[in-house]
Amino acid sequence: MVRASGIIKLAVLVVAFLLAVFVAFQLLEINMDFGALTSRSLPQNEEPTKHVRYKCGLSKACPNGHFSFKLASGAATVVGPRMCLEDKLLMSSVRNNVGRGINIALVNGRTGELIKTEVFDMWAGDVAPLITFLKEIQDGTIVMMASFDDVYTKLNDEAKHLISDLGSSVINTLGFRDSWIFVGGKGIRTKSPFEQHIKNNKETNKYDGWPEVLEMEGCVPQRAD
Repeated sequence: MVRASGIIKLAVLVVAFLLAVFVAFQLLEINMDFGALTSRSLPQNEEPTKHVRYKCGLSKACPNGHFSFKLASGAATVVGPRMCLEDKLLMSSVRNNVGRGINIALVNGRTGELIKTEVFDMWAGDVAPLITFLKEIQDGTIVMMASFDDVYTKLNDEAKHLISDLGSSVINTLGFRDSWIFVGGKGIRTKSPFEQHIKNNKETNKYDGWPEVLEMEGCVPQRAD
């Protein structure tokens, strides 16, 4: 009787195990069929969402007849300014064409092509070369400027007047080690909307002796005539 009872129990366990295996395979088959069905139900031409990148990394595209730009001031005396127009890097530490003082890029207002870049040291340099440079800018030229370290010490009234004529509203209030970025143009009839300025203030400076970096992006109208 004991042996018969043990055999019966073993048989029940085997049957239960086989039943469990059968149910498991059935569920797996159903899940696989559901996965296949789900995959087939997706539209054939659907593609993963792609990240759209605009020129110079702008947050949105510029309208037709405008140039995309983005620029940043220097960070204390460590990282130089950066200027980009139409996805072309005009000035940066990587290009090794930036330095202490006023960093300037001149761009053809009709074609968007870079004309030249220059750096004028306003701490230990001479303001005369800057004045000569500003006077020689041709009408229709886009002018991009960015500060690095100090742009104020050697700046005189004549230089300020010439920069004001390019559309700057801030140039006459610049101070020692202020952060400043500006986009204007020769022959502009109004003040430029593309200008930012942060005063050097020991109470609010992000760096020791210098304010934080300024960044600006926008769309400059292309000169048509």
